[in-house]
Amino acid sequence: MKRFALLAIGVVMAAPAAAQDFKSMQLAHELGSVLASEEPCNLSYDQAAIAAFIEKRVRPDDMAFSGQLNLQTSGIGYQIKGMSASAKTAHCTQVRRVAKSYGFVK
Repeated sequence: MKRFALLAIGVVMAAPAAAQDFKSMQLAHELGSVLASEEPCNLSYDQAAIAAFIEKRVRPDDMAFSGQLNLQTSGIGYQIKGMSASAKTAHCTQVRRVAKSYGFVK
């Protein structure tokens, strides 16, 4: 019974870390999509705004974020190249709106 209790405590304590890891991965995916879209959508981003976004939303000790962001940016950039004209229009329209809402667009 003691072993089960210790295991349960470990699972409960790991849950917030797993939730934080998921949030970090999701943020890397979402930001990666916006960043990968800069050139294909003919946008120009304010680098200070991107830095401020990361300072505000990414934990300083999150060592996985940069790698996830690079992976997502590369993968989404590849996907954008294969989009139809209509899909790219829809994608770029929403990315432009998101980028403006966060102050990324110059």
